[in-house]
Amino acid sequence: MEHLEGGEQQSTPIWAIFSDLMAALVGILVLILVWVIGVQLELSQSLAEEKERRVAEEERRMALEQALEDPLTKGLVTFRDGRIGISGNVLFELNSDQLQADGVAVLQSLVVPLQTYLTQHDELLMVSGFTDDLPMHRGNRYQDNWGLSAQRALTVTRTLMELGLPEDRVFAAAFGPHHPAVPNVDPESRAQNRRVEISTVPRAPAMAAETDNGAGN
Repeated sequence: MEHLEGGEQQSTPIWAIFSDLMAALVGILVLILVWVIGVQLELSQSLAEEKERRVAEEERRMALEQALEDPLTKGLVTFRDGRIGISGNVLFELNSDQLQADGVAVLQSLVVPLQTYLTQHDELLMVSGFTDDLPMHRGNRYQDNWGLSAQRALTVTRTLMELGLPEDRVFAAAFGPHHPAVPNVDPESRAQNRRVEISTVPRAPAMAAETDNGAGN
């Protein structure tokens, strides 16, 4: 009898084991549910932020297009995907970095609209130079298209600043023969790729803070 009573005391009831398993299973399900809810909230927040970003970009694009209504109507520039395009043939002679008279006139027509836009938006203007894919002629002052595109972008940037755009809101960039507007297959397409583009770029938070502090002093 003592042996049987001891065996009964050592055995664990099945219902107790089942209860522990159910409790563990419920705990796991709760953790999974919490994780799923967290992922859904994160995705919802990301989608909302992306939607807000796209709306803001579209508003900036429309504002810039509206400011450029006059030069666009006159056909002096193009406006695509938020970028102002100016034909290199209008601005420069072939393989040259010196602005032509027509090029200066086009830039003059852009100054007031760009000033208006910069007054309303805390952004920068990036002036980008592009060339076609043909190598430089022997004897040219530039060794390659990178040098030519860089100097053309600098020339346009400096001219815009001389015409009144703030120096701390405009900068130059060079892309050489890369990122063509159309494939380089004939003289007409290469003429389209010899161009200068002006696009808006958000200012970094640190840069904006430094400007605000400087204005406060």
